[in-house]
Amino acid sequence: MIPITNFSGLDVAVFGLGASGNATALALMAGGARVSAWDDSEAGRAGAQNAGIPLVDLFREDWARFAALILAPGVPLTHPEPHWTVQKAEAAGVDVIGDIELFCRERATVCPDAPFIAITGTNGKSTTTALIAHILREASRDVQLGGNIGRAVLTLEPFTPERVYVVECSSFQIDLAPTINPSVGVLLNVTPDHLDRHGTIENYARVKERLIAGADNAVVVIDDDWTRAVAERHASEEKTVLTASTLGPADITFSGTEVAYRGKPVADLSGVPSLRGRHNGENAGAAYGALRLAGLRDDEIIPHMLTYPGLAHRMEQIGRLENTIFINDSKATNAESTEKALATWPRGIHIILGGKAKDGGIEILRPYFPRIAKAYLIGAATGMFADTLGSGVPHETCGTMDVAVAKATEDALASGAAESVVLLSPACASYDQYKNFEERGDHFRRLVAGEIARRTPA
Repeated sequence: MIPITNFSGLDVAVFGLGASGNATALALMAGGARVSAWDDSEAGRAGAQNAGIPLVDLFREDWARFAALILAPGVPLTHPEPHWTVQKAEAAGVDVIGDIELFCRERATVCPDAPFIAITGTNGKSTTTALIAHILREASRDVQLGGNIGRAVLTLEPFTPERVYVVECSSFQIDLAPTINPSVGVLLNVTPDHLDRHGTIENYARVKERLIAGADNAVVVIDDDWTRAVAERHASEEKTVLTASTLGPADITFSGTEVAYRGKPVADLSGVPSLRGRHNGENAGAAYGALRLAGLRDDEIIPHMLTYPGLAHRMEQIGRLENTIFINDSKATNAESTEKALATWPRGIHIILGGKAKDGGIEILRPYFPRIAKAYLIGAATGMFADTLGSGVPHETCGTMDVAVAKATEDALASGAAESVVLLSPACASYDQYKNFEERGDHFRRLVAGEIARRTPA
């Protein structure tokens, strides 16, 4: 745990008592703050009480006594309207911040030289964050990995000048971190997402840009209009801003399977299944740039990049049966993510699509329809997706994952192709049939294991 000493002796309100909220309350208490914690849910309050966190009904409190409100990242800050705690805090002139801001303030106070690499973007954050941490760990660095991936940021080990913090930052977390100031900031991409929380794509992009604005040095992937504009705005500042691209000239480029730095090839990813596809080349290039800015040499970066094992549910190869490989890309909760998966194979893709659709559905996937051998539709989006696929793409209404996996496996094996792919890349949220994308991906994994076992001779 990182004790937060900046509020020692002061009253602090904490709202939202999930994993990060509880960690925040305990870190503040460890640093000497007087915490008043609350949650709208009875289960959240009970969990906090069991952890020894003092509960106070913040709705009835005099907010003038609080030095700050620490808000859990999932609680609305501005849209569709500010949460009632935010309204009360603003009326009393109380700062509203989050756990990443507490992390940044404590680092500035107790160990400003502690290396801090922060990664954001609509897609690819977790892969890039995990890849950076993997390379650092294999290069014998003391690494702490957390934030929007794995552990809540305040549960990480306390600051030292040698300990490297690799932190995935969501837009929700950045929105609550006005002084975010990483040693190296990474911005991967900006596409429409979480607009119910930020109101407009312009607001969403501005929040993402804060990470680059506050960074000592930065890597920006310039493959969309929003990130290209960010890179241009910050290029003249007194810091190094490396650009990366899969589409054209940049400091770091990715083409085919090759990562290059300023025209010189540095890594061939052809033998790394966990980094297949153009989008993972983008992630690898961004990771390479971040690690160079953090002071690592190529001989410390490249060998370990090539051993990256990958993350579950992100273009994860989970099995092979005869001519068919099975890919779990359950984390593809929007069409932009699925687009990257479809771009990985030129043909022979048996794709499982569906769930709770995002705005726009799968219309942006149309250029990739020729690569799809057949689509298997599940969940609430079935009708919408069937209409989009139309007569141009063979598709079948399956309803549930078990039916889709069985039919996709049978068709892929019978295709006669040198290599077929059964791909779960739903382009949808999971909430109509599953609690989260992890549960969806785990179900797919079990079903695939069953198909392989059933069809493999004893």
